[in-house]
Amino acid sequence: MFTFRVDDLSKMNEKLRAFAEFLRSENIEDNDVFFCRLVSCELISNVIRHGGEAAEFNGGIGDGKVVITVVASSFDGVSLMSELPDVLAENGRGMYIVRNICSGEVEKLKGGVRVTYRLNK
Repeated sequence: MFTFRVDDLSKMNEKLRAFAEFLRSENIEDNDVFFCRLVSCELISNVIRHGGEAAEFNGGIGDGKVVITVVASSFDGVSLMSELPDVLAENGRGMYIVRNICSGEVEKLKGGVRVTYRLNK
């Protein structure tokens, strides 16, 4: 289990580097680490940009998958878009990417979102 709190997007990359190293230390392949980091970045960015406060991150590994949860107390959730938004749309592309990377395994939570990424073995 790997947890952290980030309240400033300029500090997010440092925290995600540490998460990527945690995944590598658990023998997760580089391609999977890349996708887990990308998904995490999109989720944290959404919570901070749309929630306006700190994001609480939790990443766990088990049964051939990585489960990533990002929440904030005043965040009212994300739009779980299933279709690609217009290329000039102000928002929605990030969650579209997340849904596709996670094969649709996205769960809306009170104050956040949980995704399941299936490892390629």
